[in-house]
Amino acid sequence: MTEDKPVLPLSRLQKWVIAFGLLSMGVGFTISFVVAPPLARDAGLSEIQVAGILTISAFLYAFFTPVWGRIANRYGRKRIMVFALFATAITNSLFLLTLEAALRGAFLGIQTFFLLAGVRIAFGLLTSGLQPASFAAMTDSTTHHDRAAGLGFLGAAMSIGSILGPAAAAILARFGALAPLWGSVVFSTVTAIILLCVLPKDHAHDASVQRPKGLSLNDPRIRPFFWLLILYFTAVGMVQQTLAWFAKDRYLLERAEAVEAAGWIFAVMAIAMVLVQTFYVARFKPRPHFMLPIGLALVSIGYALAIMHLPFWFVCVAFSVVGAGSALIVPSLNALGTMAVGPQDQGSAAAVMSSAPPFGFVLGPLIGATLYMINNDLALAMSAAGIGVLFLIVIFRMREPPTPAPN
Repeated sequence: MTEDKPVLPLSRLQKWVIAFGLLSMGVGFTISFVVAPPLARDAGLSEIQVAGILTISAFLYAFFTPVWGRIANRYGRKRIMVFALFATAITNSLFLLTLEAALRGAFLGIQTFFLLAGVRIAFGLLTSGLQPASFAAMTDSTTHHDRAAGLGFLGAAMSIGSILGPAAAAILARFGALAPLWGSVVFSTVTAIILLCVLPKDHAHDASVQRPKGLSLNDPRIRPFFWLLILYFTAVGMVQQTLAWFAKDRYLLERAEAVEAAGWIFAVMAIAMVLVQTFYVARFKPRPHFMLPIGLALVSIGYALAIMHLPFWFVCVAFSVVGAGSALIVPSLNALGTMAVGPQDQGSAAAVMSSAPPFGFVLGPLIGATLYMINNDLALAMSAAGIGVLFLIVIFRMREPPTPAPN
């Protein structure tokens, strides 16, 4: 069946508002990785306990994302998006209040662990509907001709959020170590109100409406690229979990100073991503098979450079190399995944590929924290080595399809 018109059209403003919701999600995720690890450790938790809390949350988030997608199909995408954002604000507020009380000595280590874990479990259970509901709303508002572009727009919004989050953390940390997390709570609340006011009322569920079919996570056409993306984000999660500890311990920083330093490292990395995506990827549009191995090599080299015991500015330079590589890897794998299917399935393939990062962050932080407890440089070293292995796999096993001969 050829699609002539979208199932549920949206205005340009409404599409931008949905993207703004995903931007706020990206901001909240990166701020959490900048702020939570050093503060939770100062509250008496070990590195493995901190990582365990975030791993449980990531697992539930990844597991319940498709569940919330089905709920959104039945009860309405707007309701689920607004609910997810308010739930994000509420659960993050509870996390903040618990962490602040623990830092003041109100709870012992094991009490802090169970309280923070309980709040993050609620976060994983209640907030994972934003992404599937947003992608489903964009899918319904596009045809197969512009669906990949629409879903790519949402993915770009999440990436921009991940850029703004660290920069905001570095700035707000000057007002206190917990200020960045409070800022993300306010941002989620404001975004939920905007979505509530701007998006149209949900339509009643109509089973007779033919919506684009989703793809299985195990679809053989996209499976290699999906798993490469999961493995890549597992390595990234190992580093992001330990980066604030790394800055605090290597440079002997105070609590707020460590949050600010980690924020600047993330910000420098994110700025490099934007520059490469804007002035190289978007302008020259290189082939994904060309970009992917270069990006993997750059990330591996950047992580290896960061291990060297040199001044803080050099670590920022090293992570700018990581950011440049990341700007090549993620769009390459997403493009390869969507290009592996026919035009009618490209939107569904893009949605599947977008679910890879949460899966990567299930084990990545836990592995990284375990390695960090053995040696402060080990998480970076293993991530560099792991991405180096992915580079070799891509070089020797992934062949670019031949260019069709002109008619």
